Amino acid sequence: MSSITRELAAVLRAVQRPGDFVTAGTMESPPPRLEVDGVGVIAFPFLQVQAEPLIAAAERAPYGRGEQTLVDTQVRRTWQIAADRVRIGGKHWPRTLEAILAVVAEGLGVDKEITAELYKLLIYDQGSFFVNHRDTEKVPGMFGTLVVVLPSESTGGELVVRHKDREVRLDLRCDDPAEVRFAAFYADCVHEVLPVTAGCRLVLVYNLVRGGKGSRLEPPSYDSEQVRVAALLQAWAAAERSPDDSAPEKLIYPLEHAYTPAELGFDTLKSVDAAVAGVLAAAAARAECDVHTALLSVVESGFAEYSGHTRGRGRWAEPELEAGDVEDRLATLSEWRRPDGGRPELGTLPFEETELCPPDVFEDIDPDDEEFEEATGNEGASFERTYSRAALVLWPRRRLFVVLAQAGLEVTLPYLANLVERWAAAVEGEKSSLWNEAHTLASHMLSQWPKYWYPGHNGKPSAGTRLLTSLARLGDTAHIEAFLAETIVRGRFETKDNDAIRAALAALPPDQAVSLIQRTISGAAASALGPCGDLLAGMVAALPSDRIAGLAGAAAALVQALPGGEPRQAPDGLPLRRDNGVSAGFVADLFNATVPVDETVAGRAADHILSYPKTYGCDAVLVPAVRQLAGTARINGSAAVRRLRDACVEHLRARAAEPLESPKDWRRTSDIDCKCANCAELRRFLGHPAEKRWIFKGGEIVRRHVEGTIRNARCDLDVMTEKQGRPYSLVCTKNQASHEQRVKQRSQDLADLELLGK
Repeated sequence: MSSITRELAAVLRAVQRPGDFVTAGTMESPPPRLEVDGVGVIAFPFLQVQAEPLIAAAERAPYGRGEQTLVDTQVRRTWQIAADRVRIGGKHWPRTLEAILAVVAEGLGVDKEITAELYKLLIYDQGSFFVNHRDTEKVPGMFGTLVVVLPSESTGGELVVRHKDREVRLDLRCDDPAEVRFAAFYADCVHEVLPVTAGCRLVLVYNLVRGGKGSRLEPPSYDSEQVRVAALLQAWAAAERSPDDSAPEKLIYPLEHAYTPAELGFDTLKSVDAAVAGVLAAAAARAECDVHTALLSVVESGFAEYSGHTRGRGRWAEPELEAGDVEDRLATLSEWRRPDGGRPELGTLPFEETELCPPDVFEDIDPDDEEFEEATGNEGASFERTYSRAALVLWPRRRLFVVLAQAGLEVTLPYLANLVERWAAAVEGEKSSLWNEAHTLASHMLSQWPKYWYPGHNGKPSAGTRLLTSLARLGDTAHIEAFLAETIVRGRFETKDNDAIRAALAALPPDQAVSLIQRTISGAAASALGPCGDLLAGMVAALPSDRIAGLAGAAAALVQALPGGEPRQAPDGLPLRRDNGVSAGFVADLFNATVPVDETVAGRAADHILSYPKTYGCDAVLVPAVRQLAGTARINGSAAVRRLRDACVEHLRARAAEPLESPKDWRRTSDIDCKCANCAELRRFLGHPAEKRWIFKGGEIVRRHVEGTIRNARCDLDVMTEKQGRPYSLVCTKNQASHEQRVKQRSQDLADLELLGK
């Protein structure tokens, strides 16, 4: 099956004649000087107010039925003025028409000289249209029709051209006075003009005529190639994939011409590219494959080698470098376009070399850019080169989500969210299909979910939160259960993910949700203590009272995971958080979770916490935790919480009883370990009862050392650098920071004692 890349490339290389059955474009040019007998010169852009005299001079456009010419506004509703009553001039118009014909010849794949003979001037006012029809051969050698839309203000009126099993819809609106729009197609193509919904449009219609004698010109036909390509794609799309299958997930055919993102699209492809795209689009439709245009980018880098040659002469000669082995390669596809002109949100997808048609397509072409870096220090010479091409990309429609999953969460998460949005807004008949699509994509995402949790950045939610949010909206309980059981249970989440986790759990049956919480706390508390406490407290608050008892096992598991004096090992080799998850917020969550569930479990939690005062410090943890719990009557009335409160009150009372006097002189406490001469002088200054200021002169390195000592020892000093003379000076002035901090602490202690009711 992997040979499809070479077989497909071989078939498509046979498509040599450029062109298609229809072509269109825009030409920058001043409008022509247009004069109509009985009306005069027409001004541009053509406005609705000009239509009345022009229509008065026109006649209803007929249509042909066999050998008859009929007028029926149910079939064709527009106005026409014969060519012999129309004069087109202006110094720019001949060059503009010549340029249009050159584009038309290439677009239609005509390699003979062609001319354009004005046939008539058409006026499409509001409501005008022309149903499906074919143009008849009006003059010898006519092979097609050219329509030129002059600057007019109108909407609607799309031109639809069909040939065999293909259809192209063209919006030819042209309201810019510096442009004209045009379209050309072969005479045997069925086409129609949809109703003009507003305004009025002025159109020149030309007969396209081949020069000289010869066979009749027809649209390029690649029926045999199309059949062969369709057969290849059908076999590839229908084949079942196995883990060791070498068949590519997508096929990438690089195009001949270069295109910018603004130029890339099926309707703007040039020459042979347009012909190949036509063959692939038709074959892909038969094989139930999706086809897009995209921009392909390959960035390669590695070590460079000196070639032995030099560039320049004499003392300016420099050794030349050449690329060595490729060490890193990044290959991506972006800027997606569908055949209908739509821009799907596929993001940037990676691709493999084996998906290229043929796989060695880049071996014989020069890179678009190549840069070398000469060796510096311990770093050897290196190179980086870039290849950029436009390409046609195909994949089996039924394996779209496999292709998306290759790109990772950056692509699949927004795509899933978009599917869910469409599902939520869909009418009843479409909901089932969209739900199944979202469910299938989620399956692929879960099968490749990363081992470790990736938190959100810059205020954005994490990947897990985004997935759970989509699954909860979708009500996809099977995948919610699978994701929570595989990822959350292993501690791969953070506190800010808990809202999404609880919302997802709410979509499950209550017994299943309770069971998952039990498994989560048991499996994750050692590595995600804080998030587990917040999660359990939130679930206790959200569940009805008759369900809370089911969380007793989870509460016990949370208490069992409480850290003590020694660090604990997390399961599965996952790293413990540096702070072990212990914080005032966690302790508050712990008792908000355990007290309503089981007072005995809450008592065990209090026993453990009071046994490890260094881990659960009064000032850093317990006092602020009890402060948070004080507002909840049920929790605050718990015997376990009262014990914590009593311990806090004892601590606060003892500190409040300490004397609080301001310093009587300028002696300041010092806890300086450094024994250097400069720090010894600093220690002497701090202990002197009468000295308030010390000026220390020294170089930058020495000054930084002294400043660091002051900062680390938390000395009661204000420090500034005086930049006068050399060396600069540190000016150190004693303050009362420690005393002011004790005053502030006393005020807070008294407020806490009042809050705690003691």
